[in-house]
Amino acid sequence: MKKLPFKFSYKFTTEDGKESTLMIEDWELGALYWKCLENANGDETVTCQKVREKYFDDFVKRRDLHFFLGTTKKFHSVAPNPFIIIGAFYPPKIDTQQLNLF
Repeated sequence: MKKLPFKFSYKFTTEDGKESTLMIEDWELGALYWKCLENANGDETVTCQKVREKYFDDFVKRRDLHFFLGTTKKFHSVAPNPFIIIGAFYPPKIDTQQLNLF
C-alpha cells in the first residue's frame, strides 16, 4: 500500500479530563483515502473532507467508536506516548433506554 501524504489523528479528552492526540494508522483509512482521491479526480481537499466525514461525522457522531491501539518500536522508549490507533471499531450506538430493565 502506498504511503499517505497526510497524517490523520483523533484529538479527544479522556474520562479523567486529560486531552490526548493519537495518530491513526488504520489500513482502512488508507484505502478510503485512495478511493476518495480517485473519485475526486486527484483533488486532495475534497478527499480529506470525505475522509473527515467518514471518520468524524459518521464514526464519532453516529457510531459507538472504539480504538485498537498499538505502539511503534521507533518511539517506544523516547516518546511520552508511543501509542497509535491501529484500528477502529464502530458499532451502531445502542439506545441506552433499551438496556434499562428495571
